[in-house]
Amino acid sequence: MRLTRPFKSLSRYMSNPMAILATLIAASVGSFYSNQSAFAESSRQPNVVVILTDDQGWGDLSVNGNTNLATPHIDSLARDGATLQHFYVCQVCAPTRAEFLTGRYHPRTGVSGVSRGDERLNYDETTIADLFHTGGYATGCFGKWHNGTQTPYHPNDRGFDEYYGFTEGHWGHYFSPPLDHNGKRVRGNGFVVDDFTDHAIAFIEDHRDRPFFCYVPLNTPHSPMMVPDSFYEKFDGAELQMRHREPKQEDIMMTRAALAMCENIDWNVGRLLKTLDELKLRENTIVIYFSDNGPNSYRWNGGMKGRKGSIDEGGLRSPFFIRWPKQIQAGIQLPQIAGAIDLLPTLTEMAGVEANVEKPLDGRSLVPLLMGEPQTWEPRSLLAVNGKQVSVRTQQFRLDANGRLFDIESDPGQYTNVAEQHNELTAQLLEQAKKHSQEMQLAFQANTSRPFTVGYGVSTSLPARDGVEHGTIQRSAKAPNNSFFTHWTSADDSITWDIDVGTSGQYEAIVYYTCAAGDEGVTLRLAMEGGDSVQSKVVEVFDPPLYDKSKERVADSHYFVKDFKPLSLGTLSLQKGRGTLKLDALDIQDKRVVDVHSLDLILR
Repeated sequence: MRLTRPFKSLSRYMSNPMAILATLIAASVGSFYSNQSAFAESSRQPNVVVILTDDQGWGDLSVNGNTNLATPHIDSLARDGATLQHFYVCQVCAPTRAEFLTGRYHPRTGVSGVSRGDERLNYDETTIADLFHTGGYATGCFGKWHNGTQTPYHPNDRGFDEYYGFTEGHWGHYFSPPLDHNGKRVRGNGFVVDDFTDHAIAFIEDHRDRPFFCYVPLNTPHSPMMVPDSFYEKFDGAELQMRHREPKQEDIMMTRAALAMCENIDWNVGRLLKTLDELKLRENTIVIYFSDNGPNSYRWNGGMKGRKGSIDEGGLRSPFFIRWPKQIQAGIQLPQIAGAIDLLPTLTEMAGVEANVEKPLDGRSLVPLLMGEPQTWEPRSLLAVNGKQVSVRTQQFRLDANGRLFDIESDPGQYTNVAEQHNELTAQLLEQAKKHSQEMQLAFQANTSRPFTVGYGVSTSLPARDGVEHGTIQRSAKAPNNSFFTHWTSADDSITWDIDVGTSGQYEAIVYYTCAAGDEGVTLRLAMEGGDSVQSKVVEVFDPPLYDKSKERVADSHYFVKDFKPLSLGTLSLQKGRGTLKLDALDIQDKRVVDVHSLDLILR
């Protein structure tokens, strides 16, 4: 059970007549478009399946010319639907997800990074799932969410009826790992991508008789580079014919693993498409496929400059296919630039769902292009931001973060700076970049100090990712996501969480720990700064081994995962408001205390 959402209220607008007017205008515009769809009428609204992959580059598909692998099922979406040849996302994971979910540039939504709270989508944002849910659709999300863990950031609070996956960014193990099912801790079943697809298929089967919105954000080929033997065998030791444009930078082992993961994705896409066919839902289902950023290593990517993390062409360009039989022309290739920000207005219009969004969208509906009406399409610029750096993409050119201009039509690899030949255009794009940077920096600043929410739902999990280590305590991995706290050796050490308590009350505090033999007997104490405290002695040794990493295909790995045991510390009184929660230790028995994975606070 979750508490009533403490947001989505119009009360904050009541003292601002202009805000009310803007909201009414936005609602009217959304209603107009939702009722004026150019697509042929159907007996019911179309289903929507959105497949988003993680760290898969534009070049990681055979349809885009990569002969190192075969992706026939994904390729079929290009054959049977439309390809957006120049589709752009963000340079890293969480920002792209935010732009897809909201139709807005990610800094406006509260998302500025991938961890430590920077990945959270502000809870006053309206998501595409909110709109489809309100429009009568069954909504489900299966995979890597990466836009917030605690209520009200959790997928179940953002318009999704059903959620199965993990809410953080990096996930340390891909074979039967701990997962989240509608806010409950569960254990996965087999390879995660197969498991997520199983749940997506079950969701489709369960809702075959009503419109559904099924979001499948798969988590590969993001590291760790774990993949089943059946997919890796083809690439184990294989000579790769197509290489990165600077071959010396390419890690062949990484490439082989990534390609194997991509073929696994393709197999699972085939399973989803087969399900639609078997249920006779093919013709009334919109299927979209894209990735969240450029490739996560140096490998063949069409000769483009940049990879994941870069705001050059190779870091931002994503494959994109959309299929809707008898509605979208099969095999059409659309050259116009587009991006993840366009998907909310596009899908709501196609589905006849009212786009009642209070905040202005940065994206625009792609329906005119998909309907073969390019004459109505106005030229535009797409902007990408990385900190204070901005890159601008027009239909023909890209202005990079250093003010250099490249003609992407003739020079997709960004080899030749043509700024001097286009002085006026360069000046215009520099001005666009400057203005965008200023707007985005203001947005970033508005979200620099957000505590982690507690008591906005009955149960709240505070993982190590969201805590701060003090003293000798270290993280198990260099990436905070999916790490745990270890190397706790001193009574002066502690872990703190900056929290915002939404509901005053009594909270049972449960810490998830491991304890080596000889370290039992330590007392863990949890206290709210200036408030109540609870404590409990660790009496049971629990020291499980790390999960087996034999399916990881690269030599060096910084991912470490193991099981943790719950220990109730008692019931802590928390008052509404912001404060610091501190976990420390008393009566240390040996040289170490415990390892800590997370802290749960359950309102009693």
